[in-house]
Amino acid sequence: MKMDILTDYEEYAEKFIGKFWDFLPDLIAAALILIIGLWVTKFINKMVTKFFQVKEYDPTLESFLQSFIKIALKVVLFVLVITQLGVQSSSLVAIIGAAGLAIGLALQGSLANFAGGVLILLFKPFKVGDFITAQGVDGTVKEISIFTTKLTTFGNQVAIIPNGQLSNNNIVNYNIEKTRRDKITVGIGYGSNIKVAKDILLQICNEKETILKDPMPEVYVGELGDSSVNLSLRFWAKNEDFWAAHFYVLEELKLRFDDNDIEIPFPQRVMHNTK
Repeated sequence: MKMDILTDYEEYAEKFIGKFWDFLPDLIAAALILIIGLWVTKFINKMVTKFFQVKEYDPTLESFLQSFIKIALKVVLFVLVITQLGVQSSSLVAIIGAAGLAIGLALQGSLANFAGGVLILLFKPFKVGDFITAQGVDGTVKEISIFTTKLTTFGNQVAIIPNGQLSNNNIVNYNIEKTRRDKITVGIGYGSNIKVAKDILLQICNEKETILKDPMPEVYVGELGDSSVNLSLRFWAKNEDFWAAHFYVLEELKLRFDDNDIEIPFPQRVMHNTK
């Protein structure tokens, strides 16, 4: 009995070793295909990057196509390796087809994000370098890939937003137009001279070169509040100068109001100490 078991083990071992040696050439070939394929994929990606740099294509198109090409090359490499290991192409297609429905259901979000990326590429609601507001995030578009878009915020943080959400929701693009209007509201005391305050605000705008003179800056009384007369200042600036002009005006109006005894009311609390 023991001899029969040993004989069976020996036969199984011989068959396994025989099949292993028969399979070894395909395994080595598959490994070589994988190694060479990874190198070729990396080389092609570098060439694609250089091509886009030389041709100076739209950065939006560049980042999207680079992401797509990387994934496509990896899929092709996977199919080549699997085929070399003995899986027939027809069988592989059948397996992929059978699993396609399940994968599609599991990856509905990813497919929606891919479709969103295509829509962004086609209709171009924004491009790389634009400053946008989307999904409650303000930032500059850093990269548009096939599934997500990366924004760099004011704090130098990277926000990653799925393309499906971007294509199906509201987006504010501040760079479609070359200029942008700012509106600054400042309250002055009821005892302050409104005309002097308005002249100061207009003077600040006229002295600043980056604030456009056409359209002309304008100041008006926007509201008679409970404790202040609220003045609204509107002016235009180029997109690249907008924030510098905004902060300049805020600082200058405070300094010049102080010099001209124009009060900017603020909440105060009076406490009485009773014994």
